[in-house]
Amino acid sequence: MKITCLVENTCHNSSLECEHGLSLFIETENLKILFDMGQSELFYENAVKLGIDLADVDFAVLSHGHYDHGGGLKKFLEINSTAPVYINRFAFEPHFNGTEKYIGLDCSLQDNSRLIFVDDTLKINENCSLFSCNDKEREHYLGSFGLNMEINGQFVPDDFRHEQYLLIEKDTEKVLISGCSHKGIMDITEWFKPDVLVGGFHFSKIEPGNELSQYADFLNGFDTEFYTCHCTGTAQYEHMKKTMTKLHYISCGEKIEI
Repeated sequence: MKITCLVENTCHNSSLECEHGLSLFIETENLKILFDMGQSELFYENAVKLGIDLADVDFAVLSHGHYDHGGGLKKFLEINSTAPVYINRFAFEPHFNGTEKYIGLDCSLQDNSRLIFVDDTLKINENCSLFSCNDKEREHYLGSFGLNMEINGQFVPDDFRHEQYLLIEKDTEKVLISGCSHKGIMDITEWFKPDVLVGGFHFSKIEPGNELSQYADFLNGFDTEFYTCHCTGTAQYEHMKKTMTKLHYISCGEKIEI
């Protein structure tokens, strides 16, 4: 399996550009998958520069209903005319940072026939499944960090019921792809116990220090190879890297071979 980062907050390739967001191109033995689409058309522009033809993608997954992961949805539907897009049933609900800044999706797209709305679980094929884990107990939940959803005209802390995770299994190996891990990276790791986990940890608002060290110690107790990015925060990554022996960072344009 090969995973190429099309969009991320950082970039070490001078021919590419970066933005606050995430988009991953995943190639398995017989599938091409797009996981998230960043906040703009940049994921497509970078893919072209990298020689990746997104028109060949077999299916796409939107991890959750935030603009920095689904802002490129319209562009993907334009440049790929066949691939279904798997999206959680709650993803088009209104989402906000605080109460003023709308950070949700473009609701004009929600009636597109290519969108497949997912409940808590869906087996896409023999090797790929989606999970929202809304029925799981969160023992290490850290809160919503000021992110809200609007329900019946009222702002309430986001419970991230719109977030889903892609599990790719082959033989005995499990690779989990997560967008921002809003439900809690520690609980998500405990639920799946994957061999490899790729995605953001949503730690960027936590100052490097004892609290973050405790989380690093906990994650280091799993036999999981972590590739993090985006909402983890670079300073937070550097702090956790001191403790976590299997922690890596993937920037825009970089590739993972699994």
